[in-house]
Amino acid sequence: MQLWRKALNKIGAIDWAHHGGKTSIATAGGKEREVERQQLPPELLSRYGTDVVWRFNFTSAEDALALAEAADQLRLDVWEFNENWADVRLAKDAVSTLLALLPPSLQQSHTPLFGDLELAEAVFASYPSSTTPMTLSPRSFTPSLHPPSTDIFFQEYRPLSVIAPWMRLMSSIFTTHVRFLSIGVSYEGRDIPALRLGVHPKNNKGKPSGPRKTILVTGGSHAREWISTSTVTYVAWSIITSYGKSALVTSMLESFDWVFIPTLNPDGYVYSWETDRLWRKSRQPTGSKLCVGIDLDRSYPFHWDGNVTRENPCSESYAGKEAFEGVEAKRFAEWAKNETEHNNVTFVGFLDLHSYSQQVLWPYSYSCEAEPPGLENLEELALGLAKAMRLARGGAHYMAASACEGNVGFRRSESSEKKGGILPRFESGGGSALDWFYEELKVEYAYQIKLRDTGSYGFLLPKGNIVPTGREALDAVYYLGKYLMGEVGFQESGNLGGKAASWDDATSQPHEEEEGPWELRRRRL
Repeated sequence: MQLWRKALNKIGAIDWAHHGGKTSIATAGGKEREVERQQLPPELLSRYGTDVVWRFNFTSAEDALALAEAADQLRLDVWEFNENWADVRLAKDAVSTLLALLPPSLQQSHTPLFGDLELAEAVFASYPSSTTPMTLSPRSFTPSLHPPSTDIFFQEYRPLSVIAPWMRLMSSIFTTHVRFLSIGVSYEGRDIPALRLGVHPKNNKGKPSGPRKTILVTGGSHAREWISTSTVTYVAWSIITSYGKSALVTSMLESFDWVFIPTLNPDGYVYSWETDRLWRKSRQPTGSKLCVGIDLDRSYPFHWDGNVTRENPCSESYAGKEAFEGVEAKRFAEWAKNETEHNNVTFVGFLDLHSYSQQVLWPYSYSCEAEPPGLENLEELALGLAKAMRLARGGAHYMAASACEGNVGFRRSESSEKKGGILPRFESGGGSALDWFYEELKVEYAYQIKLRDTGSYGFLLPKGNIVPTGREALDAVYYLGKYLMGEVGFQESGNLGGKAASWDDATSQPHEEEEGPWELRRRRL
């Protein structure tokens, strides 16, 4: 434990002034949430103090189309979108202009998520506070399946300057099953750091036996989605510290390699810490003096449709002028292809973490007309992942759906038909990492998971949600591991697996399972 204290003291903590006091405001769901009242720095007030976030509720497809067109015309920041509503950030002074472009139904059908000043306060509250302890208690890093909520590293969101040394620390301490690596270099010259977890069985000649099946877990493609980055580190740490103590985790690391990439967009992530908390894209120049950055999750070549945003580099979903123009997306893909072609790796799983809206999405993102060849298995596992997340301690409800039916594409459903047809895209669904890994690298189980919440805080999820969200994702990863090892594919006896699948940590709470079979049997990979 002395080693832990020394290591964490070396890493240190970011010191931000923090002043107390809270107020309650109404949310779109009619509930109240507490927003901390603080002495806000002038730069935050200047950037966010007059911005608001509104939720517009749709009553027809025409409503959605009208809002999509108005948002594009005014270059507004659309935070999230589904068949029932859209969350839009805009300057308070632009509200009247936006409403003038909308039909009467939308002019009367909106709810404030953040008022002016409240947005600046939520931004400020997301940074680490000066109350964060600089030292570590002996119990803080006690290995367990579910780390205690008092773990120092996960009490706050962390900048890249802390995350990268922390990852190197993991590699230097847990040398038996953790290795630090860089999967490439960003446009601004930063490493894209990753941790590879696994224990390689040897054959009788002392060499690795057979292709190494590998699962990728990524976060931070969009810079402002800090919860995705913290969740990747939480899941990685939980698995690292449970190896040799949990039969399930030990089996998972003996059966597969797990590569965790918390900040796929390091330049954007650093910018979101140092300049603009709500920055989304990379920091790569676009040819426009006013607008910088490419949406990395629209940069992959599989059904790339950047023509939608080609003429608008200011768009939050700008895909570049050609596929793979986004440097970080290209480096990630090159690394993955090199692993399969030269390092005897077969990718069998891909979890791409984002926020927000609480969804587990399977391919394809680009179209609802195309059906993925392994749809039945994709649906089965997605339902299992969503259920595992819900049954986690304090778990939230997650919806399982095709990515094309998520918030980035057309949605066809009974309710949308009643509203007048197919809803329009707010942003392109092509060129996604999800589709590329599934189709080009033949990753049989590829998912995009949109983490908490459903709009009360959006991208500014309070730091108190870091551990609960991490627990949800951790249980999803446990379920994925058991599924790929053939331990689940739900047996009618209700047994979720043998010894390797047992919840053997004393701090874990057993889950209450629903009665009856809800999955299909499947064969082991």
